Amino acid sequence: MAILGIGVDVVHVPRIAALLKRYPCRLASRILSPHEASESHLLADPQFIAVRWAVKEAAYKALYPHHQPTWKDLTYHGLKNGRKPALIYSPPHPEGKNLGDIHVSVSHDGEYVFASVLVQTAHERQ
Repeated sequence: MAILGIGVDVVHVPRIAALLKRYPCRLASRILSPHEASESHLLADPQFIAVRWAVKEAAYKALYPHHQPTWKDLTYHGLKNGRKPALIYSPPHPEGKNLGDIHVSVSHDGEYVFASVLVQTAHERQ
C-alpha cells in the first residue's frame, strides 16, 4: 500500500466555544455525521466539536483531490474500550477510487486540538 495523502489541522477550542455560543444548534448539525449527532449529551461540548472539526479538516486535506468528502461523510470514533481512534469515510456514492486504510491521531494541549490523518491506497489486485 502506498500513501494517498496526509493531512493535519489545529483548532483553538475557545473559537469553537464562541461559535457554539453564537450558533448553538446550527454548528453541530452542519459538521457532525448522523452517528456523531446521536451523542446528544456532547453536542454543546466545545472539546467534542473541536476534535471532530480538526479530524475532518485533516481528513479532507489527506483525501483531496482524489475524494472530496463532506463533513457528514466522515465519522470519528474516539478512544473507547481500549480501541484506538478510528475515522470512517462513507461517501454517498461509491467513488471507485483506490482508497485503503485511514489512520487518525488526535492530541489535546490546553486550548488546542491537533489532528493528523494518513490515508493509504488499497491493495492492488492482480
